[in-house]
Amino acid sequence: MARTGSTRRTFVAGTAAAGAVAALGVEAPAASAAPATSAAGGQSVAVLGGGVAGLTAAHELAERGFRVTLFERRALGGKARSMDVPDSAKGGRKPLPAEHGFRFIPGIYHNLPDTMRRIPFPGNRHGVWDNLVAPKEMMFARTGQEDLRLPMPGAGTPQPLTLDDIRRALTGVLGTFQRLPAREVAYFVDRLAVFLTSCQERRDNQWESTPWWTFTRAAQMSYDYQRILAVGVTRNIVATKAEEASTRTVGSLLEAFLFNALGRGADGPLDRILNAPTNEAWIDPWVTRLRSLGVEFKVGWTVREVTYGGGKVMGVQVEDADGGVQSVTADHYVSALPVEHARPTWSAAMRAADPQLARCDQLRTDWMTGIQFYLTERPGIVHGHVDCIDSQWSLTAIAQAEHWPQRAFAADYGDGTVVDCLSVDISEWDKPGILYGRTAKQCTREEVAREVWAQLKAALNDTGKTVLSDSKLHSWFLDPGVSGIGTPNPRNEDELLIHPTGTFHNRPSAATKIPNFYLAGDYVAVPIDLATMEGANTSGRLAANALLDRVGSSAPRCTVTPLYSAPELDFLKNSDRLRHRLGLPNVFDVG
Repeated sequence: MARTGSTRRTFVAGTAAAGAVAALGVEAPAASAAPATSAAGGQSVAVLGGGVAGLTAAHELAERGFRVTLFERRALGGKARSMDVPDSAKGGRKPLPAEHGFRFIPGIYHNLPDTMRRIPFPGNRHGVWDNLVAPKEMMFARTGQEDLRLPMPGAGTPQPLTLDDIRRALTGVLGTFQRLPAREVAYFVDRLAVFLTSCQERRDNQWESTPWWTFTRAAQMSYDYQRILAVGVTRNIVATKAEEASTRTVGSLLEAFLFNALGRGADGPLDRILNAPTNEAWIDPWVTRLRSLGVEFKVGWTVREVTYGGGKVMGVQVEDADGGVQSVTADHYVSALPVEHARPTWSAAMRAADPQLARCDQLRTDWMTGIQFYLTERPGIVHGHVDCIDSQWSLTAIAQAEHWPQRAFAADYGDGTVVDCLSVDISEWDKPGILYGRTAKQCTREEVAREVWAQLKAALNDTGKTVLSDSKLHSWFLDPGVSGIGTPNPRNEDELLIHPTGTFHNRPSAATKIPNFYLAGDYVAVPIDLATMEGANTSGRLAANALLDRVGSSAPRCTVTPLYSAPELDFLKNSDRLRHRLGLPNVFDVG
């Protein structure tokens, strides 16, 4: 890969229906074998971006004999990585572990787990995949009300899956929310029945253009219905607003979790996390594996512009780690940057050459960012995720130490006094808090920490128990990708794609009309309609397949496993397809 040029100085868990969690998952399949390496004629590939999408594309192409160089401006792993808290290590210990937000790798994922099985890890038969553990339970924390704990069982036997069986299971689980009126539970179950039996054409059109808030008739329902079944499954997990979120997106998520909970078509238990900080358990071993395949990493190199001419990409202008500007050339280019960072690198000529690049300008991102609280005593919260569904900033959290059994937290990290990390995701940055009456974006970093801590205490300490106390708080760490908060120009380097109505029609394919240019990222059109690590991984596979197809390679194509579809519902979906073509509503859509 040639480089020439002049030099100048120059950053989910619970939903009510995902809480159908009292049912079973399925046993994980055996590890997939890595595809056989096939000579690629020495062709070179420049992968732009080192998040999950970029690492996946590099992995698949390197295994197939391509010479891959990956360019990453900050740190490998992207939003999935963990990071060190600066100046927190004492006495020979590692720094305190921090992250953009806690990892959640549910059983509905298939493609990411396949990659994890192919990343060697000492002592693990199935590689990094064996570092996944299943929390025992989850909790909906209610402010001023009794909290609800739900068990999270492991893998088990598939359950019956007729529409009546699904209705009964959902009604039973939602009935545990004592404050939800029975008529509202029945209505919500009816709405899910409509979605479950809707054909793909109706989902792609009618439900893609219908907000989840409208579909569920949330405006006419109780506060508890709105917080649990509307806001709880959108803002807290998908990082989008219920009033705007596409019913296609939210419904597809609930459908996948429901099938997982009923033991259908899943890679494992519904809720899974890593058993150590992300880099230790996954990212670092992955990078080691890619280096062994010949992947070259250029970390600290920032992509400035993709140069287009003569109907193809001619090169990429990058700023290297020393501030010098270089022109990087390769046979093929995979843009694996997040969409908000990729768009500025595409010229008007590229957008004209492939209109789907121009449509990406209509995709929207929002803030969903993590903050960690380091504690000197373990909190007695729940053995898994907690969803503070009444919190003003839509907080979800998990205490991590108990899920890291091979780590003695105080002995391994920090100054020896920290025994746990409470990792929190802030999903709402634009509503006033309870301490300062300001939004998170209007607060300073210190004020954000105090506000989140106050909202956590309000959710967890309000039923006569003290779960969190100021005396247990050692320190906190807010994702460094957030800057300028408390000023007129807040900035987030690691935003998340959201899914307002119409988003589906603007998501591009991995293959572009530019013959040597491909796209990877969680914004690319993939079988899972969510901004997720699964989507990012899948897009990397699709980009590799598109490249293989274009060069006529004989190498095996990457497997791309879609979300599970229940064959028992095919008859109803086929009937709905005819109704949709005739302009009729779904047979269960009775208003």
